[in-house]
Amino acid sequence: MKLYYPLLFILFISSCQVQHSNQGANKIKEFSNGAVVTAHPLASQIGVDILQKNGNAVDAAIAVQFALAVVYPNAGNIGGGGFMIYRDHTGETTSLDFREKAPGKAGRDMYLDEAGEPITELSLDGQLAAGVPGSVAGMEEAHKKFGSLAWSTLLEPAIALAEKGFPLTTQQAKEFNRHQDRFKKLNKNGAEIIREKPWTQGDVFVQNQLANTLKRIANNGSAGFYRGETADLIVAEMKRGNGIISHADLENYRAVWRQPIVGSYKNYSIISMPPPSSGGIAVLALLQSVEKYPLKQWGFQADSTVRAMVEAERRIYADRATHLGDPDFYKVPAEYLTNKSRNQARMQKVSLQKATPSDQVKAAKFPGYESEETTHFSIVDNKGNAVSLTTTLNGSYGAGVWVDGAGFLLNNEMDDFSVKPGTPNMYGLLGGKANAIQPGKRMLSAMSPTIVEENGKLKMVIGTPGGSTIITSVFQGILNVLEFDMDAQASVSAPRFHHQWKPDQIDVEEGAIATKVRQSLERDGYSIHKRGKMGRMENIIVLPNGKLQVGADPRGDDFAAGY
Repeated sequence: MKLYYPLLFILFISSCQVQHSNQGANKIKEFSNGAVVTAHPLASQIGVDILQKNGNAVDAAIAVQFALAVVYPNAGNIGGGGFMIYRDHTGETTSLDFREKAPGKAGRDMYLDEAGEPITELSLDGQLAAGVPGSVAGMEEAHKKFGSLAWSTLLEPAIALAEKGFPLTTQQAKEFNRHQDRFKKLNKNGAEIIREKPWTQGDVFVQNQLANTLKRIANNGSAGFYRGETADLIVAEMKRGNGIISHADLENYRAVWRQPIVGSYKNYSIISMPPPSSGGIAVLALLQSVEKYPLKQWGFQADSTVRAMVEAERRIYADRATHLGDPDFYKVPAEYLTNKSRNQARMQKVSLQKATPSDQVKAAKFPGYESEETTHFSIVDNKGNAVSLTTTLNGSYGAGVWVDGAGFLLNNEMDDFSVKPGTPNMYGLLGGKANAIQPGKRMLSAMSPTIVEENGKLKMVIGTPGGSTIITSVFQGILNVLEFDMDAQASVSAPRFHHQWKPDQIDVEEGAIATKVRQSLERDGYSIHKRGKMGRMENIIVLPNGKLQVGADPRGDDFAAGY
């Protein structure tokens, strides 16, 4: 276990025999046997270590999920949830839904004041903002179905990192310091992340409470989280604030296997997450919408390319706001929304000469009835099994509350419900009755873990965090490879843009959309809005020779490792 100890972290980065591609690398990196791309170097290395112990892609994913809960607390989690797409080496696919649920005492108007207006902070900060966590149940369910190594073996690295600590990166130290006031306000009993002296790069972050919680999970599986001491600590934390998660909510939580959203883009198969994620339907519909446009001929972020993509995004996000929700509570018209002929016919009515005002774009009428702190990782093992997994607490550091005595953060996923139909959430996304709060219901998500096949063979494993920008980022990442011939690293490094129907504007990162193109767009009615970084994408491309080409997003401390 010494590899994970903090004093050897720098040695691990510089001299480990396993090759690495760091976040600033421009060189194309390829591996022959297995690859892991995550938001943190230690998590990536842990994933590769599991692969080298003859673990499979799911084993590595479980180890990475728990490691990220330690080394990447702003989004890595055991107190949140997520989605996993899995494709085995024979081409069989499935998806795992371990999204959080609304507690049993949740109600439609629980975040509204007496006048019926949203009380924003209630769904963002504190115990009431938390949904019932799904990550631990999800990892156990994945292990039961596909795991090959012992459960406890997969948690050992995370436990060691929590007990012995790990050195903070510059970016992490800045984030810890930036959130101190919020942490102090929301954690009256304190938390291991809170201290008076500012955090600096290289400081070792030790989490003894979290280590003990992870040991209970290692010894007892999900029962070590949803029952017993950890469950008692969660319920006690609820009572310290205004939270409503009960013992019954925890005991009754289950992760769910679902059929993936599967469709085609030219000669490629797209395999992505079904509802309650909106990601799979939206990504596939976007690709279908632009399929007949000559994007390759026009070029990357050329004037016509941007117009076609933005007009598709405008319409698909309108559909998202109206038609998508938890399929266990609402009949989602998935086949209708991913009907290629319908999506392409819709785009035939679109003018690329002038912007369509979003107020004139309505959701398709079905006949007959996310700071953006999420994290994603992509894994391929030496047999060709692949995992694309996106997990989140929702906002950065979730609800800002550490469960006292258990050492992990609560999510603020309740904000992903439509607190009030027509009122935007923290990401500016609108929603309707399909995503209204109900007890036991899973809130809608934009998470879009995706796998791409070419002629029946594994081609790409991709995904990103980024709240409302997740869908458009994955859309662009896929096109960067399939249409604009980018390698894995270039595909995640390229600057991105985003449109989500409302507000009616194109959000652009620094470097996205050339100045002349921006001016042309603005002349024709498009509003350009400059913003910060969008997402942190991770991509693995399987080359024709079988090698794995990796891309780790330079927007963070993201790291690709392999062997």
